[in-house]
Amino acid sequence: MTFRSHMDIALREAQNAAERGEVPVGAVIVSPNGSVIAQAGNRTRELSDPTAHAEVLAIRAACAALGVERLPEHDLYVTLEPCPMCAGAISFARIGRLYYGAADPKSGGVEQGARVFSHPQCHHAPELFDGISADAATTLLRDFFAERRS
Repeated sequence: MTFRSHMDIALREAQNAAERGEVPVGAVIVSPNGSVIAQAGNRTRELSDPTAHAEVLAIRAACAALGVERLPEHDLYVTLEPCPMCAGAISFARIGRLYYGAADPKSGGVEQGARVFSHPQCHHAPELFDGISADAATTLLRDFFAERRS
């Protein structure tokens, strides 16, 4: 699989989240050998849990599947720039590489807003790759919120 095919899985998770009435964000954790370990979409409303972001759910599932607390050398693909909470979880999980789609100027925690990985207090910063399938991710989000506002 390629990084685009991994992002396609994340986009499907985001679409599934939208169909459940959740903000359409999807995430996928990939092992160093390229296998998908975990995938998730937002479930904050469904679980009545403000921490049930796609990234956090995928990290939890991957750690549980592998029986570990950290995921060094693993890749995380997410459709939207992680918020500060998720960036903190990514740092604590020691994710090796972060690939994300759409930038989030309002709530981003990576290259917008809080820039968690740039702080000296940050324990670990993954390699960053942005803009992966950004148009598709942006369209999902824009359509989701446009439908809610009409």
